[in-house]
Amino acid sequence: MERVPRPIQQIPKIRSAMTFYRIMSWVTGTFLLLLVIEMVLKYSPSHVELFAGGSAGPLGLAPVVPGPGCQWFSLFVPGGMGCEIQSLGDGFNVSLAILIVHGWIYVVYLLACFRLWMLLRWPFTRLLAMALGGVVPFLSFFVERRMHRVAGTDVARLETEAAALSAKEA
Repeated sequence: MERVPRPIQQIPKIRSAMTFYRIMSWVTGTFLLLLVIEMVLKYSPSHVELFAGGSAGPLGLAPVVPGPGCQWFSLFVPGGMGCEIQSLGDGFNVSLAILIVHGWIYVVYLLACFRLWMLLRWPFTRLLAMALGGVVPFLSFFVERRMHRVAGTDVARLETEAAALSAKEA
């Protein structure tokens, strides 16, 4: 049975994982902020969604209304309390695209978190903290900064250990 490589043997992979995690953290955080803006527009009293290329021009807002048999207050609750919320816009629904893209970016972000966590063999609580960064607005920016600093410290320690092992063997 082949042994799993120790972190000291994977320093280049760890550096790559740190970069990938940093990029995905910023992309996920940015799309999460866009998603929050979209939800505020949709579920606040303005009740609008963003559309591109429709009758409103290159970029415009279109109202959303409760579906048949729904109450007016269902517009204020994400999920509509079981009611369908219908958009009156035409063209490309940018609001829906932001929602879908953020979901898929979050999946890639979780893979980046897992890869860094696995390579550095961190405690499970760090993985949870990193995962929460992609669902709590603004948190990904703060968590990324902290985890990148911790990972950098760990890599510096590993490089020192690797240099000491090389000197010992020579």
